[in-house]
Amino acid sequence: MSGRMTRRRVAFGLAALALAAGCGAPEMNFAETGDPEAKIAELTRALLALGTGVDAGEAARVARIAVLRPLDWAEDWQVVDPPLRHNIKVIHGLREKGVCRDWTNALHAALRAEGLRTIDLHVGYANARNVKLEHVSVVVSAAGRPMEEGLLLDPWRVGQGRLWFAKVTEDPRYRWETLEAVRAWQATQAARPRG
Repeated sequence: MSGRMTRRRVAFGLAALALAAGCGAPEMNFAETGDPEAKIAELTRALLALGTGVDAGEAARVARIAVLRPLDWAEDWQVVDPPLRHNIKVIHGLREKGVCRDWTNALHAALRAEGLRTIDLHVGYANARNVKLEHVSVVVSAAGRPMEEGLLLDPWRVGQGRLWFAKVTEDPRYRWETLEAVRAWQATQAARPRG
């Protein structure tokens, strides 16, 4: 086999591996467009539906940040491709940020800075037992309520920072877990005898 053929196979294999690495969702409705103000209003209503104790002002602030700030980050991070294609660019050092963990960290920090009283922040983990397909995202719930009763806020999934949101239990692509559940599983795995 020629060196050229071998390099092609290696390049193809690396590309396939990169597609499978991290934030493992199939590309979804990349052409989605919409009025940000309409999405902010829709998310505000969904946040208020989390419980009677959710403050309307906090819900509106969370919605505005969750819809608009990721669009700014997409520009800053030069996210112009569908999610998995952009992940490949990050993996290969062509872009600095833009995998699901980057979106989660940035959104969590922006929302935490608001000093929310009636809305709790969580980080949800999906596929944590399969590192090649793991996905993380911010989840918000009414104060004192578990993550499982919350709303998933995912600016990675659609692409280019356009927010996708739904109830955690109604996500058609992932089964979400808390950080505590993931850490407990990791501790169990680490304690298993190697043999």
